[in-house]
Amino acid sequence: MSAKKLASLGFVILVALGPAMLNAQSTVSYTSVTEQRLLNPEPQNWLMYRGSFNGWGYSPLDQVTPANVKKLVPVWTFSTGVNEGHQSPPIVNNGVMFVTTPQQQVIALNAKTGDLIWRYKKDLPEDLLQLHPTNRGVALLGDRVYMATVDAHVIALDARTGAVVWDTTVEDYKKGYYFTLAPLIAKGKVMVGTSGGELGIRGYIAALDAADGKPAWKTYTIPGPGEPGHDTWPGETWKTGGVSVWLTAHYDPDLNLSFWGTGNAAPWMGDMRPGDNLYSSSVLALDVDTGKIRGYHQYHWNDSWDWDEVSTPLLIDFPKDGRTVKGLVHPGRNGYLWRLERRADGIKFVDARPFVTQEVFTKLDPVTGRPSYNEERKPRAGASVTFCPGLWGGKDWTPASYNPKTKYLYIPANENLCSTLVGQAKPDPYEPGKLYLGIDRPKTTMSWRQGASHIGELQAWDMTTGQRVWTHKFPFQNWGPILTTGGGLVFLGGTNDRNFWAFDAKTGAELWKFKTNSGITGVPSSFAIDGVQYIAVQSGWGVDAQRMQARLDTFRGTKTEVPQGGVIWVFALKD
Repeated sequence: MSAKKLASLGFVILVALGPAMLNAQSTVSYTSVTEQRLLNPEPQNWLMYRGSFNGWGYSPLDQVTPANVKKLVPVWTFSTGVNEGHQSPPIVNNGVMFVTTPQQQVIALNAKTGDLIWRYKKDLPEDLLQLHPTNRGVALLGDRVYMATVDAHVIALDARTGAVVWDTTVEDYKKGYYFTLAPLIAKGKVMVGTSGGELGIRGYIAALDAADGKPAWKTYTIPGPGEPGHDTWPGETWKTGGVSVWLTAHYDPDLNLSFWGTGNAAPWMGDMRPGDNLYSSSVLALDVDTGKIRGYHQYHWNDSWDWDEVSTPLLIDFPKDGRTVKGLVHPGRNGYLWRLERRADGIKFVDARPFVTQEVFTKLDPVTGRPSYNEERKPRAGASVTFCPGLWGGKDWTPASYNPKTKYLYIPANENLCSTLVGQAKPDPYEPGKLYLGIDRPKTTMSWRQGASHIGELQAWDMTTGQRVWTHKFPFQNWGPILTTGGGLVFLGGTNDRNFWAFDAKTGAELWKFKTNSGITGVPSSFAIDGVQYIAVQSGWGVDAQRMQARLDTFRGTKTEVPQGGVIWVFALKD
């Protein structure tokens, strides 16, 4: 069903008491989100996870600039009342903001004032195992707000009231399946990917009808018997092979293809499942209408490093050898910056080069991009192996960003980190809903490369040349998703000092910082109301950023305290 049929042409959020906890002080006009608006989002809004289908994380708003960013001040805040990692972007539709939090809450706010409109809280099962207690945001269509939950549901809420319109159980959470991503909506379908690879699931991507939540299609990320690639899994390993999908796909409407990053295989030790293990650590091109796989590129085969490649490639066109390549650009967890070509008949390798020190790959095939390995740096059963970058990679899940004015790609990188994994002699027997890693977890350690003086980096790469142009170094790790703007700025958090940062998009000069209540792993966004540009982000430390900090403290003999607690921060120029 189309968005036009789903939605009326605008309404007023009603003031009433009810289960969604409405606030009687806030009445806001709301505009239906049509599919045409999703294809061509207005500059003043932020309608989806990365702002637009191409995944750039770019706002064309230009009121805030390098010349005036020092005047940026908080204009309102909202405490979520929840701990753990707050990672979702503030989604804004004509003055109404939607954010999600850990423990599966959706909060609707007046984006200009911060007044609460409604709050939805999902009841979660008491026996739910939350390995990643987070939620990365909502999707919008018509007069509805869509969320995927950590107990493997997809829910449609009424945008006016927060009331549940439909609730579809996609999978059994007791088998280890869960969702952390914001859904992708295109052509009347709500698309999600399953997390749970560390619990031995068989990952897949599913589409539901946006109107009623009924299943539309389902595509496994591990080929079954008779499917191409099934022979890359020995024996029955494909049934528990992992290959999660952690993050929202990007979408090319001209090709009608959605692009999904996939996770590593399970268990972690590659010699426990010899073979390439398709489609682990890959990007998949899926037909939105049918879910059919139209192409793939595997960044590295038989993953043994926990280098899942779930960050979705950005749809960036770039020049190469005298022609314009319809590109897919992916700064990988494996520490390489990959440039691929998206085509109707598949995905083609273009080039790749390391953006951090990489001691595992010895070479790449110049035609296919397939890497060769230093086997001494490949973890294996019954052995202790050290490798760089470590298991959190050169860049983890945190999104990169692209600015079409500078033509620079901005990467939140971590340099100089290494890990040591100790493989079990054989994996513990598989049990649904239990960890299935094949490693000795207490002996997993993290270290710095000898002589290193920093870890976190913000890098800028020119997509016209494929070369790095500047780097800003942080003393410790960087877990900051990136926003870039038409005003020539780059915003991110991610550091354990609780700062939210602004840099000059062209030069990399540090221009502004503001210390928030907690560390920031939230995705920033930008929007405008009544001619005023706002920058918004959630602060709330937790999940992997906190876990990395703990391992670094163990290695260094230090103790770093980063307070938890979620707060939405909204900034504007004080003039």
